[in-house]
Amino acid sequence: MANSINPFLPKIGTVLKVVQETPNIKSFQVVLNDQERMKSFRFEPGQAAQLSIFGVGEATFVINSPPTRMEYLQFSVMQAGEVTERIHQLKEGNPIGVRGPLGNWFPYEDMKGKDIYFIGGGIGMAPLRTLLLFMLDNRKDYGEITLLYGARSPQDLCYKEEVKEWEARDDMELILTVDREFPEWDKRVGLVPNVLKELAPSPQNKVAITCGPPIMIRFTLQALAELGFKDDQVITTLERRMKCGIGLCGRCNIGTKYVCIDGPVFSLAQLKELPPEL
Repeated sequence: MANSINPFLPKIGTVLKVVQETPNIKSFQVVLNDQERMKSFRFEPGQAAQLSIFGVGEATFVINSPPTRMEYLQFSVMQAGEVTERIHQLKEGNPIGVRGPLGNWFPYEDMKGKDIYFIGGGIGMAPLRTLLLFMLDNRKDYGEITLLYGARSPQDLCYKEEVKEWEARDDMELILTVDREFPEWDKRVGLVPNVLKELAPSPQNKVAITCGPPIMIRFTLQALAELGFKDDQVITTLERRMKCGIGLCGRCNIGTKYVCIDGPVFSLAQLKELPPEL
């Protein structure tokens, strides 16, 4: 819970660094002003938080730095409305509200010993980044790690410096793709679900974790089913529906479930028990 007295009261933080990821996405590294609160802040990979601009409003974003690296909390924000526009105006040293952690998380304990197949699209790479970094920091606990990451164009790929590091590692495989041909792009071309079918990973002892635009997720889930992945081998996250974050406003319900407290992380088997969402 964000605050034991008032769950809507954010902790006050400061923007430590701003990284321009793409033309409309920035990452914000944030520290809480209360050093003791920063030291005691605990969260799990996949959990989110509300970022607030005082006098404007708040919006939900996944914490996309891992709990194994607590120098700061990182949030990647796509400019898509009034609150995100104001967040994009923040500079290093500016104040910001942080309310969280919120929601559930990736079942990383259940994934130990299994091969992990990440499938990300655009800003959907944000929650995957948290889990990927967490697993790389606990590398011996997991089998083969593969990341298939796509975007509309090369400039729409996030975390470009880290992508270079991941590409150079010998303990994970990285496959990059963009939707169409671009000058000087020498990697794969094609939509993520189509590339996934071309790669045709075996489902044996594997967990697939996907996040991206809804239409990408929809066709990715179809592709995984065609490749033989069972529903309990597929995990996704529905961060985009979260509002109040604590199950009070009722704006993120899917049937009897609230994304903010029962999610945002769901297995495909769990989603199929709910009204159609994707």
